[in-house]
Amino acid sequence: MTILFRQEHTKDIPIEEDFSCPSLREDIEKTRYALEIAYAGFDNAIEPDMIDCYIYEINALLKRYKYLVDLAEKERQSVPELSPKSSVRALLSHVFG
Repeated sequence: MTILFRQEHTKDIPIEEDFSCPSLREDIEKTRYALEIAYAGFDNAIEPDMIDCYIYEINALLKRYKYLVDLAEKERQSVPELSPKSSVRALLSHVFG
């Protein structure tokens, strides 16, 4: 019986990882994306426990988003604009006026 397995030696390629702090703009965009996902999950939730979970998650993300936007305004950075059809825009305007 012949064994047909062969192990090839590959060269180790160094992987450069970026461990630098994300910019404020990146944080705002990631938070807005997470908010859109949580809002979509809330719309599709059926179980009462999952509905509660999404309510808490949305509230936490809204507070984080507001904090980051206020921080960006203090640093006079441009805040990425929400599209007019975004469900997050409607939710933010409803919650924060």
